[in-house]
Amino acid sequence: MTLDRTAPPVAAPVAGPWRDASLPIDQRVDALVEEMTVAEKVAQLYGVWVGASDDGEDVAPHQHDMDDHVDLEAILPAGLGQLTRPFGTAPVDPATGALSLLRAQRKIMAANRFGIPALAHEECLAGFATWGATAYPVPLSWGASFDPDLVREMGARIGDDMRSVGVHQGLAPVLDVVRDARWGRVEETIGEDPYLVGTVATAYIQGVESAGVVATLKHFVGYSASKGGRNLAPVSVGPRELADVLLPPFEMAIRESGVRSVMNSYTDLDGIPTAADASLLTGLLRDEWGFEGTVVADYFSIAFLKELHGYSEGWTDAARDALAAGIDVELPTVKTFGADLVRAVEAGEVDEALIDRALRRVLRQKAELGMLDAGWSPEPSALASAGAGAVRGAGEPAGGVRGAVDLDPPANRDLARRLAEEAVVLLSNDGTLPLAAPHRIAVIGPTADDPYAVLGCYSFPAHVGVRHPEVPLGIALPTLRDALAAEFPETEFVHAGGTTVDGGETDGFAEAVAAASAADVVVLALGDRAGLFGRGTSGEGCDAADLSLPGAQQALLDAVLDTGTPVIVTLLAGRPYALGSAPERASAIVQTFFAGEEGTGAIAGVLSGRVNPSGRLPVSVPRDPGAQPSTYLAATLARRSEVSNIDPTAAFAFGHGLGYSPFVWSDAASSASEITADGTVTVSLHIGNAGHRDGVEVVQLYVHDPVASVVRPVQRLIAYARVPLAAGARAAVSFEVPAELVSFTGADGRRVVEPGDVVLGFGRSSADIVATRTVRITGPAHHPGRGRRLHAGVRVEELVSGSEG
Repeated sequence: MTLDRTAPPVAAPVAGPWRDASLPIDQRVDALVEEMTVAEKVAQLYGVWVGASDDGEDVAPHQHDMDDHVDLEAILPAGLGQLTRPFGTAPVDPATGALSLLRAQRKIMAANRFGIPALAHEECLAGFATWGATAYPVPLSWGASFDPDLVREMGARIGDDMRSVGVHQGLAPVLDVVRDARWGRVEETIGEDPYLVGTVATAYIQGVESAGVVATLKHFVGYSASKGGRNLAPVSVGPRELADVLLPPFEMAIRESGVRSVMNSYTDLDGIPTAADASLLTGLLRDEWGFEGTVVADYFSIAFLKELHGYSEGWTDAARDALAAGIDVELPTVKTFGADLVRAVEAGEVDEALIDRALRRVLRQKAELGMLDAGWSPEPSALASAGAGAVRGAGEPAGGVRGAVDLDPPANRDLARRLAEEAVVLLSNDGTLPLAAPHRIAVIGPTADDPYAVLGCYSFPAHVGVRHPEVPLGIALPTLRDALAAEFPETEFVHAGGTTVDGGETDGFAEAVAAASAADVVVLALGDRAGLFGRGTSGEGCDAADLSLPGAQQALLDAVLDTGTPVIVTLLAGRPYALGSAPERASAIVQTFFAGEEGTGAIAGVLSGRVNPSGRLPVSVPRDPGAQPSTYLAATLARRSEVSNIDPTAAFAFGHGLGYSPFVWSDAASSASEITADGTVTVSLHIGNAGHRDGVEVVQLYVHDPVASVVRPVQRLIAYARVPLAAGARAAVSFEVPAELVSFTGADGRRVVEPGDVVLGFGRSSADIVATRTVRITGPAHHPGRGRRLHAGVRVEELVSGSEG
């Protein structure tokens, strides 16, 4: 559908106290609700997918089964709640798109008697998902950085870019904790540990919200725990896994980030669809955690209550069930919240109080954004700075502003570069890296010469741009082959693809083997192609049967290793893969997760030594491709044993990562050997950079609970510190640990800190605990309340000579 944007100037809306910005927001909202008809109320509770096409391939589940024709001219007099992806549906010049959105907003405001504009939302999972905008590393790379501060900076840049062109809400981040790496959306997650996910996601939200853009937590909750790692599949988790693994990131973000919107999950939890689960969307989210923002439906999820879950009998039943559960807004377009719902409310078949409850939340948010204020203008800052004359008349051509807005300026690219460099994980290295200017490098593999190899499925080029091959990419995307040539200008390069990502071809092996045999070193680039619903090997709907490399890539890897030439396995992927014998045979393994537009330069910098790698694994790399699902958050029975022939031990554990600077850990200490169940203990150690170059160490603090009233994971991350140190420098790293951080959901369903020993371990990874301190918790059990502490206090102090004592 398309919206005629040739709107007249906005007519004067009906006057009322809702326009007075000096009044309390709730008073303004109540006054407006009182004046609205049922049709006007309902109209604020749905979006319309402006520009969505009737042909082409889906970019949302069952899109073309659900996307009914909407007569915009008929519905606009009642108003419109949201505009769905005005920039992210088709390639559009940013300035032209901003002008088009401005004219659409003028039309919407002129059509309804209160002059209420629509809230425009967009995807922003790895950057503002529009043509020409910066493609940052995907969230799995954020997790690999272990750097919330840098992710916060990125979130602010993304929010600024969206706000500058008139977008009000971003549908990110994803707070799903990886439970099965076969799931296609692993690339969209931050990792397999709830604390890492929570801290990094909270920082991203703080950045986006600081720009005045509404961030959206998703997918609440359980989406990543689907059976078999299949997209949109049922979830059967126990209440303890839900409470201790899947929910903590959402709780942290609600409490600390200032987030103003939440999106429900598609799944059902033990038979109850999340979109109809009042215990989650109202009882937990609002009543217990105190969330006051809006809950928006994941695309078509309300209609899925009827079509996929068999939970609601008709469309109006689905609307009622979703509203009763706590969903406020139907996205992406009106399906169940339309005229039939209005008639049902007017007939008393659906309680109008449900409409009013959702409406108040929506209007409160619009008031907070200034959209109800007298004199509010839909003109975004990017157009204002481009020249006011370009946006005056409805009939003026867009060509006057085309090219006037840059969404990928040097500052963005610099930030993308810094994050990409921090996210490169060096898994193994026999001393081959950094490379000392080899004479000839063979660059082999299906991701070596593919500009899309650094992009996730929600980047604009991979999400939408691939359906418009006639349109330029809009951003510079150097291939790994290009980046290596720039990094090593004196080196001779030979290239061979060998095979495609997932085609299974082997006829290129001979050329690849010949190239490898004649080279001093091989850079073997393997990995994924991002896509949607089976059109890739990673991404939404691109689930894997096991964690073998796609296609014939493992066979290519083995053939190249057999040449005897030193091989640097370089992964440009969306999930971790088993690598066969490569952990033992490869000279080095470099892991990246769709590192964005600056990703190949970051890889090349690590290979040359220009970048000292500091990334750490946010997900375990498996040894056995079929030993799934498994993560490091495993109890003893989930680990290797003599009673099963399947060994789930990871080849490279969560938190693992190497660098070029050796670090010495020493002097582990604790402030006390005993604390009460509501007390605090400080544990500390010294870190020294024993190398000849500056580097970064990531100190991870784990808890091991040897005896508990319920089965616990052997190790669980509770804190971490990213510690940059100059060559030869030393630092004291301390963690002030409240006992509440070792709490868990007990046998009675309540969170508890139990008396007994706990072991606090300083780890280079979850499998490499360098030093431990045992602390005994004394006295009665403690049941932390709603305000329980979520973090340890972290302190890093550089030591000078003689200060160690």
